Amino acid sequence: MGFGWRWRGAGRTPNVKTKGSQYLWAAVLLLCGTWRVNTQTAEDVKSVYFWETGPWGRCMGSDCGPGGSQSRAVWCAHVDGWTTLHTNCYQSQRPSNQQNCFRVCDWHKDLYDWQLGTWSQCVSVSARAFGGMRPHVCNVGKEGIQTREVGCILKADESPGEDAICEYFEPKPRLEQACLIPCPQECVVSEFTPWTSCSKTCGTGLQNRVRSVLVPPLFGGSACPNLTEFQTCKPGPCKGAEGVYSLRLGPWTPCSLPISRPVRQAKRRKGKGGGRERPGVKDPDTRELIQKKRTRNRLNRQESPFWDIQVGYQNRAVSCAHRNGSTVGLSLCQPRELPLTIQSCILPKDCELSDWSDWGPCSKACTDPNPKSPRGQRTRSRRVLQFAVGEGENCAPLEEAEPCDTEGDGVPPCATYTWRTTEWSDCRVDSLLSQQDRRRSNQTGLCGGGLQNREVYCVQANAELLTYLNNLKDKDEGQVPNQQKPSVPPLLSISFEITASRPVDSKLCGGPIPDTSQLCHIPCPIECEVSPWGAWGPCTYENCNVQDGKKGFKLRKREISNEPTGGPGNCPHLVEAIPCEDPSCWDWQLVRLDECVPDEDLPCGPGTQKPQVQCVNSTGDTMDIELCRGTPVPEPIVCLVPCPKDCVLSDWTTWSSCSQTCSSKTIEGKQMRTRSILAYNAGEVTAMVVAWITVMEGLSRVPKFPELFGGDMCPNSSSLQEVRNCNEHACTVYHWQTGPWGPCTEDPSASALNTSVGSRSAAGLKANGPCSQGMQTRKVICVRVNVGQVPPKKCPESPRPGTVRPCRMPCKKDCIVTPFSDWTQCSPTCDAAGNIQKKKQSRRRIVLQLPANGGQECPEVLQEENDCEAVKVCPGYRWKTHKWRRCQLVPWYIREDSPGAQETCGPGLQTRAVSCRKLDGAQADIGDCLKLASSMPPVTQRCQLPCQDDCQLTNWSKFSSCTVDCVGVRTRKRLLVGRSKKKDKCKNTQMYPLSETQYCPCDKYNAQPVGNWSDCILAGGDRVESLLGLKVLGDIKECGQGYRYQAMVCYDQDNRLVETSRCNSHGYIEEACIIPCPSDCKLSEWSNWSRCSKSCGSGVKVRSKWLREKPYNGGRPCPKLDHINQAQVYEVVPCVSDCTQYVWVAEPWSVWKVSNVDLKENCGEGVQTRKVRCMLNTVDGPSESVEDYLCDPEDMPLGTRGSRLPCPEDCVLSDWGAWNRCSRPCSYNNSRERTSYAIRAPGVGRECPDTTEKEPCSLNLNCFHYFYNITDWSTCQLSARAVCGSGIKTRMLDCVRSDGKSVDLKFCEELRLERKWQMNISCVVECPVNCQLSDWSTWSECSHTCGLEGRMWRSRVVVQGSQGDGRPCPSQMEQWKPCPVRPCYRWQYSPWSECRVEEVVCGAGLRFRNLSCFVSDGSREGEGSLVEEDLCAGLELAVDQDRVIILKEACVLPCPGECYLMEWSDWSPCLSVCVKGAAVDFGSVQVRSRAVMAQEPENLQLCPDPDWESRSCTGETDGECFEYQWMSSSWAGSPRVTWCQRSDGLNVTGGCPPINPLGEDNSFCDPACQMPMSFCTEAGVCMCEEGYTEVLSSGGQLDQCAPIPVLEIPTAGDTKTDVKTSRAINPTLPATTQPGRTGRTWYLLPIGPDGKLKMWVYGVAAGALVLLIFIVSLIYLACSSYCVILRHLQATESNANGTVVWMGQNAHELTYTCPDCQELDQSSSHGSAQHSHQNSPQNSSQSIGQSSPQSIGQRRNGQPYD
Repeated sequence: MGFGWRWRGAGRTPNVKTKGSQYLWAAVLLLCGTWRVNTQTAEDVKSVYFWETGPWGRCMGSDCGPGGSQSRAVWCAHVDGWTTLHTNCYQSQRPSNQQNCFRVCDWHKDLYDWQLGTWSQCVSVSARAFGGMRPHVCNVGKEGIQTREVGCILKADESPGEDAICEYFEPKPRLEQACLIPCPQECVVSEFTPWTSCSKTCGTGLQNRVRSVLVPPLFGGSACPNLTEFQTCKPGPCKGAEGVYSLRLGPWTPCSLPISRPVRQAKRRKGKGGGRERPGVKDPDTRELIQKKRTRNRLNRQESPFWDIQVGYQNRAVSCAHRNGSTVGLSLCQPRELPLTIQSCILPKDCELSDWSDWGPCSKACTDPNPKSPRGQRTRSRRVLQFAVGEGENCAPLEEAEPCDTEGDGVPPCATYTWRTTEWSDCRVDSLLSQQDRRRSNQTGLCGGGLQNREVYCVQANAELLTYLNNLKDKDEGQVPNQQKPSVPPLLSISFEITASRPVDSKLCGGPIPDTSQLCHIPCPIECEVSPWGAWGPCTYENCNVQDGKKGFKLRKREISNEPTGGPGNCPHLVEAIPCEDPSCWDWQLVRLDECVPDEDLPCGPGTQKPQVQCVNSTGDTMDIELCRGTPVPEPIVCLVPCPKDCVLSDWTTWSSCSQTCSSKTIEGKQMRTRSILAYNAGEVTAMVVAWITVMEGLSRVPKFPELFGGDMCPNSSSLQEVRNCNEHACTVYHWQTGPWGPCTEDPSASALNTSVGSRSAAGLKANGPCSQGMQTRKVICVRVNVGQVPPKKCPESPRPGTVRPCRMPCKKDCIVTPFSDWTQCSPTCDAAGNIQKKKQSRRRIVLQLPANGGQECPEVLQEENDCEAVKVCPGYRWKTHKWRRCQLVPWYIREDSPGAQETCGPGLQTRAVSCRKLDGAQADIGDCLKLASSMPPVTQRCQLPCQDDCQLTNWSKFSSCTVDCVGVRTRKRLLVGRSKKKDKCKNTQMYPLSETQYCPCDKYNAQPVGNWSDCILAGGDRVESLLGLKVLGDIKECGQGYRYQAMVCYDQDNRLVETSRCNSHGYIEEACIIPCPSDCKLSEWSNWSRCSKSCGSGVKVRSKWLREKPYNGGRPCPKLDHINQAQVYEVVPCVSDCTQYVWVAEPWSVWKVSNVDLKENCGEGVQTRKVRCMLNTVDGPSESVEDYLCDPEDMPLGTRGSRLPCPEDCVLSDWGAWNRCSRPCSYNNSRERTSYAIRAPGVGRECPDTTEKEPCSLNLNCFHYFYNITDWSTCQLSARAVCGSGIKTRMLDCVRSDGKSVDLKFCEELRLERKWQMNISCVVECPVNCQLSDWSTWSECSHTCGLEGRMWRSRVVVQGSQGDGRPCPSQMEQWKPCPVRPCYRWQYSPWSECRVEEVVCGAGLRFRNLSCFVSDGSREGEGSLVEEDLCAGLELAVDQDRVIILKEACVLPCPGECYLMEWSDWSPCLSVCVKGAAVDFGSVQVRSRAVMAQEPENLQLCPDPDWESRSCTGETDGECFEYQWMSSSWAGSPRVTWCQRSDGLNVTGGCPPINPLGEDNSFCDPACQMPMSFCTEAGVCMCEEGYTEVLSSGGQLDQCAPIPVLEIPTAGDTKTDVKTSRAINPTLPATTQPGRTGRTWYLLPIGPDGKLKMWVYGVAAGALVLLIFIVSLIYLACSSYCVILRHLQATESNANGTVVWMGQNAHELTYTCPDCQELDQSSSHGSAQHSHQNSPQNSSQSIGQSSPQSIGQRRNGQPYD
């Protein structure tokens, strides 16, 4: 494609259309653009490089403190991240790479520390990020940040230091943390109650409906709405005049005393006493009766100093009230009987107390150096001077306490307590044995790892010191005051008698409890090992010094090959003897034979060999030759040196081993030796040839061929072997046999005394050291093998073992026990009926050391019990009430003006005395009853003195008895008294009933089980403990039959809970149960040991066990299995095979079989054979044949050999000797040789062959290198009687030949190779210790004192966990069983009655409630049932722990027409500030409210405001969390109803999100929105609810709502996470449903539920900004390039304008006008200006924007540009 362009000027228009000019202009444009870019790059070249620094290094320096220095790396980097030269960065901006620092040392840690500031107020994250609050919808609270200041300071003066100092030791604490600002919670109220009935029965009245406050406004929430709504009502017109006036009763005035009471009483007394004469003195009996009556009356009078009761009076006003609330004259009210306006009252007096007494002594009367020990307390008290009466203020507490410490010089130290232990018991292995171990039946000889235990008890550590100080104090008190007391007790000079400390209660000891068991080790005895028997020695005298007789003994011996436990005395006999004849103590021993020397100095022929001998004794030791002079010296031995023609025989072989060990009449021992023919003599022919010659010659006898041919003939075959007798001694073997050593008994000759050790050393160790010399004896007898005991003279005396040996006797150990502990406390207890329950007290002592070695035995009694001292009466106090005094009326002069009042009758008050008594009736201080007795009974009560017109009746009698329960009735009666019997109104039995009848109580009871079954509990008597008190899981009976329990509950006929005894039940159902016993892993017995893996050298042998039964019920686990064979881990032990235990034995060579028989010469090539057998090698030589594979095939001798049989007169050589060894290292340059010698000299002219043979040494053929090879360690080997503990690992040393074959160790030993390995190391096999548990604790107190849910618990702890393959600890460490069900009695108020006003309509009145006894089962669901008050008699008179009993209170009954506040509603449940259903720490509140009630419409403006109050919740109960959501009814052709509902289903007002609820009316939508999940918006459009999308019909109407599939992205939903890193809500969930929305809710919302922009919004905005900058930059660069071209062309063409015409494809023109270039034409000519005007930017832009063909696509050849 070609390009062309054209420039249009004002004057002329040059056209550049050549191809060369096109490229030229294009090059110019490119160069100009490149220059522009390079210019810009040169200016900003430094801006793309910057300095980068690394972290500061470690502070270095020689001294600690601020004198250090640290450095860091500094480099120049490019903005793209790569490193460049330093010269590319500004050197002036280069950061420093070194700085001074504070060098921190370890001791600075004590000088510096972090100082933490307080957390600031929680600031919203949005406010912190944007500089202020941003309006948003609060869903779950605002995420906030709290900050604080953290700095490193110098502790001494809190001066600031560098943070690096503190960071050296501890990371810097965080500076900020997340917090939560709860959303404002608006007031939430309940639904309105139904409308009340109309306040009037006629006329116009009001109806009210009220609601209560459920949640108060919190955190700035909206205020509570009105709690009452009113509406008028008109029941109907009134027939007569409406009641307008009402009597209103005012409140009682305060109680006051009559003013003139003393005067009037004085007058009355004077008047009464003036006319009365004192009677005379009566008789003594009458006086005594009068005195007793006066005393009783005095007690009944209220003359106690604790009460000052004064009876006063009070009155109240009665007025007439209009229904509009105004007060009018009393006459306007209808005339009626006025209520009582004056009554008696108790003048209120507050409680008066005495001053506080002095502080009592501190309860801790000692000094304790431990600062953590609890401090003491001291108390002070005060007395009651005057009890509160009437409405007076009650008494404050009478006692108070404060912590204290006793100080002073003479204060003794506090008693300190510590743990002590008994001595460890003997080590026992049986505790570690498994169930299947056969050694459990025979435990003798067990050794190795074991277990031992001890008992731990608590003692007073400084008891001796305190005893000394007390004694010193007692002495000082008895001394003269002038005597000086020692300031410091001379403790160092006092020697206490060290005795065992008295055990005390274990609760007094703190700190960790010492171990009660530990692993131990019993050394395993080393059995005696002896070598094999040696050979029988010669017949020798028993005593060579006394050589009498001709009888002696042959002895054979064996040696001890190890060091057995207890010395060699426990080894078997080491010497056996055989009687023999002709004994000799010394004899000649043949050393060697000299060479055979022919007689008469001939070269060959018969000769002799001289023996070389030495003198030896019976044991083979070389002796002086003179000792053998009496024994003939061995004679020279006849021999033969073969001549050249003689037969040549080999030497005799050695004698074979004897066939028998002894001889008898039927058995003889034999030995044999052989020799073979090496060469035949000359003339040796076969028998056939000899016979043929004899026949042919006619000889009378067989000719002697030696005489014919010369040379000695070879002997016949029978002469080639010899047999002799051996072991000719009789089979009678004797030896000494020893018995076991007896006990070590006291040696009377010893000087030391065997004293007993009665106490332990200071370290608590056992005194096992020897105390004296003793002796042991044993029996020694002579035994004939296979026969038995024989007389001692049959055995040689010299090897006879000793029968007595010395020994060291161990010290006697006496039993040591502690003194008895103090008796346990014996506090008397009483049952509910007040009967004394008998108790026992106990004390115990502990065995510290068991007796041993004949020491004093332990006492039999270690624990004693004693009955507690009986008390006469249960301790306690009670109130005693005395008779009521007479009823006291208000003085007549005060009430005489009251209408209807009478002087001697009416309502009054009466009082009584109250005193404190012990339970036995004795007088007690009233303060004791205040502290220990129940609440004090009332001392006043209202009373009524009947008037003459009143009906007087007696009190009700008791109900009559019932003969049968549930059948019949019972009655009670009362009678009229005095004149009342004659009054007609009193005879009205309806008003004054004289009898009452009720059905007899139905005592029917129903028992039924309740609750779950308890754990299976073993009976306490089944517990089995070992003798020494070792409490191990295997020893304590923890399985078998037990019992489980279920509680029984008893109900009466009214379904009220009663005591279980009513149902004849002890409170439980028992059921037998089984606790399965643990079964250990069961394995097979050990298999037999395998054969040693090597027949020569070191190998291994293996044995294994197989799994027979897996463990269950907590039995011992199995060891790790071999998963291939399902066998247990093999036991591998090393073994050594003697390389000479199996040897090849070759018989003599057979006679030569010559191949080519020459009758003249019996010689030539031939073959010899022999039999080779593998035999077991013993001390006496090869004994029996075995399989050939047991012998080394490489060492097998040849069974056949071929060679040349020498001919007569040939040289006969002996067999080749052994090859000599090659010199090492093996090399072909070295050689080895073997030699032979000439047995028969060659004939004349003949020579012997070479007697020496050589061959080169070749590695691994005939020359070998040797080295040691160490085997792997064996498994840990224990003794056969050991279970675990210390063992030995062994490994073996092999001598290995260079070809890899194991050979005898002698080859390596001969080379003296270095042996640097340790062959044995100690090891430990972990002991299988079963889990050890403590005893079950005693049963705890019942978790509930009454009710159905009471449980008792007992527990145990792990004393020592299981180890190794021991039985694991059980999971059940606690057991429970139900408590007997007891009824829960409590005092409970009845609801308040309505406000009662006496005989009038309204005014001040009273409301009452009763205090009743209720029974329940203790569950929260049951409110309980009313029962007789007697059942609560033993309870404290309190309701919900409130001792102030209020049974009445003042109230106001509104008059008709008044507007008043209702009573307070009940307190709402506790409510917490919740975030997503989880409570946060803002506390819990509860609220109550009272609404307004109105009766008259015209009085509404006088109504008070509704009231509410809240309080913080107390106690452990957390507040409930509720959620609120909008609910709506379905569209059913009528407007939809919406309401707010709480998560517990309660409909409320307030609490739901503050948004418009779902559209309540669809009347705006036409047609109506009838589709499911649709609603009508405020715009009148049907839309779908959240989570559904609209599907429209063809007419554009809503057809259906289809669910939208939402992809939920899992996020961390933990609301407790830091809000900086995890949102408090799930950001992927849709927003809260917003009813009434006006548009679609996006599922891709730019704003999150917390009101913040989501992160993707920022990303999109940043991308759009980058794209915009990129587009603007492109436009700017394009325009700038064209402007550069224009400047260049203006230099040559002054009238040029900014229009460029490009020649496109097909020579079409493209015109572009640069808008920025127009400013450059301001200085051009007028014609240029006109042209510029004609091509204004507006025209250009228009032409470009509108794409008109006239401006952009210029016509060429009549064709527009497309």
